[in-house]
Amino acid sequence: MKTRGSKIAVAMLAAGLALGVGATGVSAQQVLRLGTVLSPQDPMGQGLERLKEKVEERTNGEVVIEVFHNSQLGDTRDMLDQARAGANVGTVTDVARLASFVPELAVLSAPFLFDDFEDADKFAQSEPYLAWGEELTDKAGLVMLASNWYQGARHALTQKPIASPADLKGVKMRTIGAPVWIETIAAMGATPTPIAWGEVYSALQLGTIDAAEAQPTAIWGAKLYEVIKDVNLTGHIQLVTALVVGDDTWSKLTPEQQAIVREEAIENGRWASQLTIELGEKALKDVAATGVNVNEVDREVFKEAVSGVYGKLELEDEVAVVKEVLGKQ
Repeated sequence: MKTRGSKIAVAMLAAGLALGVGATGVSAQQVLRLGTVLSPQDPMGQGLERLKEKVEERTNGEVVIEVFHNSQLGDTRDMLDQARAGANVGTVTDVARLASFVPELAVLSAPFLFDDFEDADKFAQSEPYLAWGEELTDKAGLVMLASNWYQGARHALTQKPIASPADLKGVKMRTIGAPVWIETIAAMGATPTPIAWGEVYSALQLGTIDAAEAQPTAIWGAKLYEVIKDVNLTGHIQLVTALVVGDDTWSKLTPEQQAIVREEAIENGRWASQLTIELGEKALKDVAATGVNVNEVDREVFKEAVSGVYGKLELEDEVAVVKEVLGKQ
């Protein structure tokens, strides 16, 4: 079995070849390799393909983007590790994963904080948030190109309807392995169980986990409707993700190329986010058409249950910053 270190080494070798770097270390064409754990049909996958077209068009082919779907470059954590190690790998990631380097970033995944995409997009362009992004580059060697790639509201996927945290007692629920996610799911009553996204279907099928939580487009794209019985519309977290690359790779681009890539990352993040909203509504209808129950729930009982998460993770100051930026004080 390959170790994570060997995987990173292989990825870095492949990255060097992809960049076309020869003995002189010079390449006329720069390549950015962007991976996602999601399917090509997912709005994030479609957004990356559109980003590829726009960047290559605006740079006259001087910057080429290669897109890898369905975990071809590894799980999100693997891709982040590769990027930090110097490999030519970037990915779309939930920002909470980056909070191990800059704790303030966890606020973007705080439960019941953002009402919709517009809230998240506004905050992602604010001075406080961009300053945290610069800190991430300094501390972790990761560059956030844009943090407005919206994947939708996360809902609880179970084998029975739920109406309150009491209904989730003892239920092993897959979630993202970052503290804000783990604490949120625990506060909602379930037992948080972090596993790779690519393993969720089989884990539900085999009973290794009892439940999961995901946004509508991902439920449909991963065919989770085949292995669950209920989608409970808790909407506990608005999943806003960031497109990140390693600083080593980023520094190979000229300032002009960097400006183009950043502009397109933001604009195509908005494009993909609008697609998320449109396809999310359709996905829920399609999931219901398969026989899965789509249940409305009283979100207030779950809001109350997770109210202590901000304090437990020492995010009160960051929550106040978000509310100030959004004018919700």
